[in-house]
Amino acid sequence: MANSTIAAGDTPVVTRRRKVVSRRRRRVQDALVAYSFIAPNFLGFAVFTLGPILFAFVLAFMHWDGSNAMTFAGLDNFWRLFEDKAFIDAFWNTIIYTVVSVPATLACALGLAILLNQKILGRDFFRTAMFFPYVASLVAVAVVWNMIFNPEMGPVNMLLYTLGLDPKDMPGWAADRHWAMVTVILFGVWKSMGYFMVIYLAGLQGINSELYEAADLDGANAWQKFLYVTVPQLGPTTFFVTVMLTIQSFKVFDQIYMITQGGPGTSTLVLVYHIYNEAFVSWDLGYSSMIALVLFFLVLGITVIQFRRQKED
Repeated sequence: MANSTIAAGDTPVVTRRRKVVSRRRRRVQDALVAYSFIAPNFLGFAVFTLGPILFAFVLAFMHWDGSNAMTFAGLDNFWRLFEDKAFIDAFWNTIIYTVVSVPATLACALGLAILLNQKILGRDFFRTAMFFPYVASLVAVAVVWNMIFNPEMGPVNMLLYTLGLDPKDMPGWAADRHWAMVTVILFGVWKSMGYFMVIYLAGLQGINSELYEAADLDGANAWQKFLYVTVPQLGPTTFFVTVMLTIQSFKVFDQIYMITQGGPGTSTLVLVYHIYNEAFVSWDLGYSSMIALVLFFLVLGITVIQFRRQKED
C-alpha cells in the first residue's frame, strides 16, 4: 500500500527518471547477456592469439633462446635482417609466390565458376571434385603431388617424354632450384582454386539475369557480356578473394614444408618458413619475432592499400 501510494503521488519528473533508470538497467542486463555469450571466444582469442602477438612484438627487441634469461637487443635484430641472405631470399621468394599465385588462382577460380555455373552434365560432381583438394589432407595430397611430379618416374614427365621432349630437357620440378617455385605455385593454385570457385559461384548466382537479357538485346556477344556485365558485378567478390588470397600467399608455409622444405638451397624459402627455421630449429626467438614483425607490417600495408584502392574505385 505504501509503495503504491508513493507511486501514485510521484511527479511526472520522478516518473520519467524512473523510466530512464529502468531502461538503463535493461540495457546493462542485455549487454551482460551478450558479453557472456562472446566471452568464451574472446578469452580464447586473447589467450591464444592476441597475447602471443603482443609478446612477439616485445620479443622482436630481445635476445632469447627459450631457456636462458631475455636480454634487451634494441634494434640489433632489425639491422641483422639486412645482413641475412636467407631473409632477403625468403622476402623475394614470398613476393614472387604472391605475385604469380594470386592472379593465377583468381583466373582459375573464376574460369571454373563460370564453367560450372552453366547447365552441364555432371555439374554437381565436378563442383565437388574441384572443391575436394581444398578439404583433403595436406600430407596425403602433397605426397601424391610429389609422386606425380617426380622427375624420374612421375606421370607428368612421362607424358612430356611421350610428346617428344628430350630427357635432358625434362623439368626437375621440386628437385630443381629453377623449377621448385613453379611446382609450389602450381600446387598452391590447384589446392586453393576450388574454395574460391565456390565464392565466385555465389557471386555469379547473385547477378541479376535482367542485365544479361539487356545485353542480349543490345547485341552483345559472350565476351562482351563477361567484360561489361560479369566482371563489374563481381567486383566486390573479386576484391574479397584478392585480399584473402594475398594474405594466404604471404603466410604460405605448409605446402613449402611438405614439398620442398625451402629448397633446393633457398629457392623456395619463404618468410614464414624462415621464421620457423629461426624459431624452432635455431631457437633464435628474438630474431624470428623480428621477421614476423616485418611480415605483419608488410601484409598490413598491402591490405590497407587494397582497401584504399577499392574505395577510390
